[in-house]
Amino acid sequence: MKQLAMRQVALALLASSALAGCPATPSYVWDLPEGIPTPVVPANNPMSQAKVELGRHLFFDERLSGNGTQSCGSCHDQSRAFTDGLAVSLGSTGESTSRNAMPLANVAYNGTQTWANPALVTLEQQALVPIFGEQPIELGVTNREEEVLARFRADAALRPMFAEAFPSDAEPVSMANIVFAIASYERSLLSFRAPYDRYFYGGDDSAMSASALRGMDLFFNERTECFHCHGGFNFAGSVVHANAPDATDEFFNNGLYNIDGRGGYPEGNRGLYEHTSSARDMGRFRPPSLRNVTRTAPYMHDGSIATLDGVLDHYAAGGRTVTEGPNAGIGSESPLKNIFIHGFTLTTEERADLMAFLEALTDEEFLRDPRFQDPARD
Repeated sequence: MKQLAMRQVALALLASSALAGCPATPSYVWDLPEGIPTPVVPANNPMSQAKVELGRHLFFDERLSGNGTQSCGSCHDQSRAFTDGLAVSLGSTGESTSRNAMPLANVAYNGTQTWANPALVTLEQQALVPIFGEQPIELGVTNREEEVLARFRADAALRPMFAEAFPSDAEPVSMANIVFAIASYERSLLSFRAPYDRYFYGGDDSAMSASALRGMDLFFNERTECFHCHGGFNFAGSVVHANAPDATDEFFNNGLYNIDGRGGYPEGNRGLYEHTSSARDMGRFRPPSLRNVTRTAPYMHDGSIATLDGVLDHYAAGGRTVTEGPNAGIGSESPLKNIFIHGFTLTTEERADLMAFLEALTDEEFLRDPRFQDPARD
């Protein structure tokens, strides 16, 4: 048990040492439109196509879970922009998490990973959470590492893939290399082929409808304030890339709850507050990217808003009102909500236009790209 704990600490330190970033490895080719910067890649996990391909196989392999029933792909379905359609995800033992599965498109640019942990700044660090986490259990590998590794070492097809991805390692099939390969695959999940991209970066004036163009004006307008939390090329909060490798902390309270009249959120799901214990951080979460947002329902950190129409209702009201139950409260009156969540009024046409713009952020090619799909479909 003590040796296992030490191995997990070593893995965590290994991932933490990846903070010293570097631009993309020259030998790895990124598929990026002109105007989009390259991601930052951890110095101790340079990109390679062999590593990405191994990571793809591991991402969808149920043998990665302790009981052999679940893979990363179980909660991250490509057709749903790598989400699962559930309010909150279920782990391999059937235990519910407290959070909605985040989409994985362009996670290479995230300043922080997960909904509200400021310490998880690399994909390598984040991968340790579902693999080893016990509260809740997701993949449930803790205390079963050697069993999991034995499954992959016995696989005649995967062994040479590990060797190709990590040619300098005497024993390439290791938990550290599994983490590195999955992180590399996730870093390759780039989505820049939506109608918006063809219009904005490709110069195709016909790529977006007149309605979507009007919706874009609304999105970037001070009336709605959408762009303050979902800005930049990735329509997200904090973004890092080769030209700007230092992330800023971007966590916001959006008035989703106000259960005590002081901005309180449900216990056990209080965002950044759970890591800082600072009253000002109650209910602060990282705004996810809006790319492919029409395919990632339900919404919010706890999946408590079922549709995009409901999301627009929430922001138009300046915060959600929960009328009954233990979470009852008027979110628009929260003293902790972000200053840009002040409400707005849209006509029926304007609402349709804003929805049309959000649809224009959907990259249909990404959702079915064979480079990212479950190898079982190859």
